[in-house]
Amino acid sequence: MSAHDIVQRGLYFEEFDVDARYLHRPGRTATEADNVLFTTLTMNTQALHLDAAFADAQQPFGARLINSMWTLSTMVGASVAQLTQGTLVAQLGFGDVAFPHPLYAGDTLYTESMITEKRLSASRPGQGIVTIAHTGRNQDETVVATATRSVLVRCLPDGGDR
Repeated sequence: MSAHDIVQRGLYFEEFDVDARYLHRPGRTATEADNVLFTTLTMNTQALHLDAAFADAQQPFGARLINSMWTLSTMVGASVAQLTQGTLVAQLGFGDVAFPHPLYAGDTLYTESMITEKRLSASRPGQGIVTIAHTGRNQDETVVATATRSVLVRCLPDGGDR
């Protein structure tokens, strides 16, 4: 690599700013194929995702719903390039996961992430724990998913001298 090569990466611990909000773009339009593939790959037999005749007859939604685990996975995945690509050590856990509004085929999921907390790891030198609040909205700005995620990330390799 030359001095002019720039490698895309996530943020090191020191680069995360509490209360910073990251808008991850582009959004991701959910398709029927995404829904059927994800649902069957994960062995989920829920008719609300797979059976159009059944789902169309169900109220209050009246249509097939995008699998909420697809929504959660895509929301987190949208954040990777900007926040944790190459700097993540481990995903520690999720909390406060909610799906306040359904996502349908043809809807576009836009994700934003807010850094809510960070601290150096007491047991892993050179690493820190960052708490991220993810929010997914559809094209109408309606919140379709929220989740809090804790991640273990690397500190700057040179101790912060850049």
